[in-house]
Amino acid sequence: MSGTLVLDSEGLSGLVRNAPVVTDWLAAAEAEDIRVVASSVTLVEARDPKVHQARFDYAVSRVTVVPSSEAIARQASRVLAAAGLHGHEHALDAIVAATALAAPPPVTLLTSDPKDLRTLCGPRVQVAVL
Repeated sequence: MSGTLVLDSEGLSGLVRNAPVVTDWLAAAEAEDIRVVASSVTLVEARDPKVHQARFDYAVSRVTVVPSSEAIARQASRVLAAAGLHGHEHALDAIVAATALAAPPPVTLLTSDPKDLRTLCGPRVQVAVL
């Protein structure tokens, strides 16, 4: 595998909805043998009760779910501190950023919230806007 595509909540939600921009990214990643991942906390954030569970589960089955380990949590804490942000407001973004920073490079993070994630990830992760 060469690189990683990380989906944040909106990226995973787009996959669940079959949003063309997300399915195009996924198809391109699969064609290039790029690993597609989402943090385990992203599953919680992206869950919409209006969407049938089977549809959500199918979308999740198309990505590798990365557990939020102690190492990821500690990295998330470090990136929050470095950015001068508080965990209460930015905890989930920090976990997504830490997941991206731990992934095999090159890493692209697909998001609808580029400002905070660019700040949290720094230059090692390319942040692409949905």
